[in-house]
Amino acid sequence: MEEWFYAMPTDKPAIVLIHGAFADASGWGDVVARLQALGFTCYAPANPLRGVISDGEYIRACVSTIDGPVVLVGHSYGGSVITNASTGNANVKALVYVAAFAPEEGEALAAALALGDGSSDLAKHLVLRPYPGVPEGDADVYIDPAYFHELFCADVDAGRAVVMASSQRGFAASCLSTPSGTPGGARFRAGISWRRTTRRSHRRPSG
Repeated sequence: MEEWFYAMPTDKPAIVLIHGAFADASGWGDVVARLQALGFTCYAPANPLRGVISDGEYIRACVSTIDGPVVLVGHSYGGSVITNASTGNANVKALVYVAAFAPEEGEALAAALALGDGSSDLAKHLVLRPYPGVPEGDADVYIDPAYFHELFCADVDAGRAVVMASSQRGFAASCLSTPSGTPGGARFRAGISWRRTTRRSHRRPSG
């Protein structure tokens, strides 16, 4: 991961890691350990998973408490969050998308998922659950635990996948239909990003 930061200023930026749907900040544990070994200060705040704009505002407020340059890193849905969180914060020097959504202004995730005339097995194995104060027509979305390992974390061992499935965090289904705000910061990609500006068939982010 260190090669991502060769172009950064001499003073190392703080790295803020934002998880996606169906996960929590603990998924960044190994990444935090590697970055700290390289001398970076890391933060991995909880992503509320309630809406692209509101989640972005929450992370923006967290970032505003950090002195000095900041690099925002988002995984999957977290890419949409860092896109919005970076706007209006001069301390954010770069955005890094790790197999993440990188929406344009006004673009909703549902539109990005529909690109390439592809389909996702993920949509076939979701469980909807209510949450307090849920707006009409909305719900928290979870992956059916029976399919969690295959669809979300096929590269981890089965025992760990069972724990992850049991502790997964739901995200509001309305996150998919909320238009993104104005992107801010310079963008870097790690892994596969999903942008409306491409029609090529890519593997979609899983959460």
